[in-house]
Amino acid sequence: MGVTRGMIAAQIDAGRWQWVVPRVYATFTGPLPRPARLEAAVRYGGAAAVLSHRTAAEQWGLVPIIEDPVHITVPYGASAISQPPLLVVHRSRAFDHIVVALDPPVTSRADTAIDMAAAEGDARAARRTLTEVLVTGRVPPVDVEHKLEVRPPPRYRQALLAAVRLVRLGVQSVLEECYAVEVEQAHGLPSGRRQGPFAVDGVTLYEDVVYDDAGAALTIRLDGRTHVLAGVAFRDRRRDNAAELAGRSRLVFGWRDLSADPCGAARDVVTVLRRRGWNDMPHCCPRCAHRADWPPAS
Repeated sequence: MGVTRGMIAAQIDAGRWQWVVPRVYATFTGPLPRPARLEAAVRYGGAAAVLSHRTAAEQWGLVPIIEDPVHITVPYGASAISQPPLLVVHRSRAFDHIVVALDPPVTSRADTAIDMAAAEGDARAARRTLTEVLVTGRVPPVDVEHKLEVRPPPRYRQALLAAVRLVRLGVQSVLEECYAVEVEQAHGLPSGRRQGPFAVDGVTLYEDVVYDDAGAALTIRLDGRTHVLAGVAFRDRRRDNAAELAGRSRLVFGWRDLSADPCGAARDVVTVLRRRGWNDMPHCCPRCAHRADWPPAS
């Protein structure tokens, strides 16, 4: 475009332009607004670069916006490398399958969700991250399931498939996912029915987990933060009374209960299930193998 290296250097030295990353300069002074940061990252990555991972999730509205760093993905063989603290560069062999042609270009919603989860430090965190994205409804589980087949991530594939299955079975929060994995699956409990309908005052409400299919009239209620709101608390009291009148047992767990002691929650569930006629044998998870109160007494 007729701009020489010397002209660029003169503008930088005079303070009229600023260096952003190698080969990319802002033709103004002062802090870079978010659109300029994103544009600089994509231009540095080259013609095929796309926003990805956390940055793509911000663009899609899947997570709140933060300032640093910007994540891009480039094809294998591209020369771009990460430029802390502004830029993190990822590489993909499935590049042709992940791009949505927006401005700036970005990975698809499903690919973005998978990339965020696969970047976690372990399979448990990966499964929880994907569940959290899926339960918002902004990413259809069927799309993620398809992507996991056509472009398997480098790690945690089975954990991510398990997250998709749980959401498709009715899990609607990370707390419900924690119960399904850390309590039910880890201890060999029957798989409860998710979002079981229950009539209260002529209105159909939905319980988080019910064990009627296992022959036990037991309801599990998983209380997140919304359950402290006045209207929700009133509804829960009415629902408790209706369950008591119907002869149902209830157990209530919150995030602190399940994250701190899922084995204790499993012990309580087994105790009530047995009282209600369930006769199968649960098993120990690695956490409770040496607990004196496990397995619960018959």
